[in-house]
Amino acid sequence: MKLKVCGMNQNPVEVAQLQPDYLGFIFWEPSSRFFEGDMPQLPTSIKKVGVFVDATVEEVLQKVAQYQLDAVQLHGKESASYCKELKDSFLSFRAQSRNVKADDSILVSTPLDLTSMEIIKVFSIKDDFDFDVLRDYETVCDYFLFDTKGKLPGGNGYTFDWSVLEHYPSTKPFFLSGGIGMDAVEKLKSFLNSPASKYCFALDVNSKFETEPGLKDLTLLKAFKQTLSSYLKE
Repeated sequence: MKLKVCGMNQNPVEVAQLQPDYLGFIFWEPSSRFFEGDMPQLPTSIKKVGVFVDATVEEVLQKVAQYQLDAVQLHGKESASYCKELKDSFLSFRAQSRNVKADDSILVSTPLDLTSMEIIKVFSIKDDFDFDVLRDYETVCDYFLFDTKGKLPGGNGYTFDWSVLEHYPSTKPFFLSGGIGMDAVEKLKSFLNSPASKYCFALDVNSKFETEPGLKDLTLLKAFKQTLSSYLKE
């Protein structure tokens, strides 16, 4: 089971010392965890995920180049055709030096091979979910991510009814997100021992491990990671 810590902003270097598998950086300006500035030096074992909400393909490519991202997470209403266009753009962006406009003032000249980029498509769940909507995304995304439907696209701090995933019809691995914190560890243990978790690839945590938006509580994260490891060994 992989671990993704999202909403990186104020202390990503310290969080990286806990060795999660993914760190998420939000590139949606209205977010209180919006990331800008310089990307810190992080271990290559940790995949950097750029989180976008209905961004243009060009904007995604700009951020990927500027921040040397390893994956993109699409948290808006992106269509399957959008995901295909993005995947095709990655596959055609071979390892060669080229100028990529990172924003209005920055040109990044960098060797990139985006053929291994991961695309994570988010779907929000409240009480139930029509899994038929996943069908068109099967071949254009690497992972699905299931989050709680709320006022904002992520970071709402509430869990949805995970038993809904007992009806998951796909074999595509997925991330489980939405209000996962230390107060949900028993519920999480039950989920991980249920058929619903068969294709659960990773857990995605965020707001329940913060002292303020973008500032992660290292003690809580460490305790959660240790608890998760102990559950998986049982």
